[in-house]
Amino acid sequence: MALNEQTCMPCQGGIPPLSREHAQNFLAQVTDWQLSDDATLIKRRYTFIDFKSALAFVNHVGQLCEEQNHHPDITFGWGYVSVIFYTHKIKGLHENDFIMASKCDALYAE
Repeated sequence: MALNEQTCMPCQGGIPPLSREHAQNFLAQVTDWQLSDDATLIKRRYTFIDFKSALAFVNHVGQLCEEQNHHPDITFGWGYVSVIFYTHKIKGLHENDFIMASKCDALYAE
């Protein structure tokens, strides 16, 4: 099943974060996302034609993340939105981060 068709499963902690190798395997499924040097987070910068479009995207991403109960760090301004995913409870990456990245990409494609 494609990542954007999956649902985030609650992470209760107590499990190790993904290894760099596993993170890179998931990363191959979400274009334009970057893995941090220490392999603890993924990030992407989206571009827009104006502030209003960027704000609308932020609101859609926020609603989606609230529904999935998996919340990113988001910054935005005129013509851009930056999104960072990692799983706070394990201080690193989980499959959920890649599911959400894929869902954000699907929103952007609309």
